[in-house]
Amino acid sequence: MAWKTLDDMDLNGKRVLIRVDINVPMEDGRVTDTTRIDRIVPTVRDVLAAGGTPILMAHYGRPKGKVVPEMSLSHVVPALSDILGQPVTFIDGNYGERVAALETGEIAMLENLRFNPGEEANDDAFAGRLASLGDVYVNDAFSAAHRAHASTEALAKLLPACAGRLMQAELSALEGALATPKRPVVAVVGGAKVSTKLDLLGNLVSKVNHLVIGGGMANTFLAAKGIDVGKSLCEHDLADTARDILQKADAAGCKIHLPTDIVVAREFKAGAEHEILPVDQCPADAMILDAGPDTVKALEKVFTDCNTLIWNGPLGAFEIPPFDFATNAAARKAADLTRAGKLVSVAGGGDTVAALNGADAADDFTYISTAGGAFLEWMEGKTLPGVAALEG
Repeated sequence: MAWKTLDDMDLNGKRVLIRVDINVPMEDGRVTDTTRIDRIVPTVRDVLAAGGTPILMAHYGRPKGKVVPEMSLSHVVPALSDILGQPVTFIDGNYGERVAALETGEIAMLENLRFNPGEEANDDAFAGRLASLGDVYVNDAFSAAHRAHASTEALAKLLPACAGRLMQAELSALEGALATPKRPVVAVVGGAKVSTKLDLLGNLVSKVNHLVIGGGMANTFLAAKGIDVGKSLCEHDLADTARDILQKADAAGCKIHLPTDIVVAREFKAGAEHEILPVDQCPADAMILDAGPDTVKALEKVFTDCNTLIWNGPLGAFEIPPFDFATNAAARKAADLTRAGKLVSVAGGGDTVAALNGADAADDFTYISTAGGAFLEWMEGKTLPGVAALEG
């Protein structure tokens, strides 16, 4: 890839503007989950070690260009200071004077960028104001890289720019999984609706050897093949689209895997009465809520035969037992193979991360992306403005 990393930059004595994602959950003015803060620590520490002064920039929530006190990043500073192990200077108001007063080795945090309408407008003037504060630009917020905002795109063109450690890890993992993978490659795509992942499916059939379709999405494909799915979640109006994807996969030599047995119930609730049936025997008054054990065994064999796995979306209604079986079992198999050095596994997306954590499998995956929209757009083959700006 054409982007630079911290190792390519001279940071000694430089003010280093670092775009981070610390859009963390808060309750009563306190951070309740520090995961996103934890992930920026390597970049901040490496900048300090290289003699630079880190100036952190981020957004929080959707204030829509206005000052909203409860969305101030001042609320995040105590947790930030604790995790970084030193005080973080919070800067609101006059950026220039406050930044000029910083001493080498200090860490600063600018106020919520989205308080200024120029941020989301990708305004050159606002980007110029930010650029005047530093000597080097570092983007460590892959999760915001799909947005063409002042701090992710325009600013990157005004200063020497590079990827931070988190961005570097994310791009390297995705590049290795999709652009230059060790084959065979299997992709698992699940979730409720085909309509939300049409671009993803269309891109993957030309990139992977095996495509596993699960969750409510699988019902749409089953129905498109003439299989009765009863009262299951299904986008019947997308039957032609599903058949088109199946044809494209066949032409590209990509094998599509759909459930061969199903778990059905009449109620959508935890512990609901359920039964396991062949895929073509769903009762008219029942819903398909998970893939069955035979399907899982077949997937486990696919995983064993492949060298690279990309995962986005659960295989069933993973939030409520017993309909979490297929997702949990497949995730644990992928984790076992990864731990044994037999599989490179990359996963991303909110439901995916929750499902893998629920299966106690996340820690053994090669890489877990928490980026959500950016991860999905990358998988769809789209250009991410924040990444393209680093390559320019």
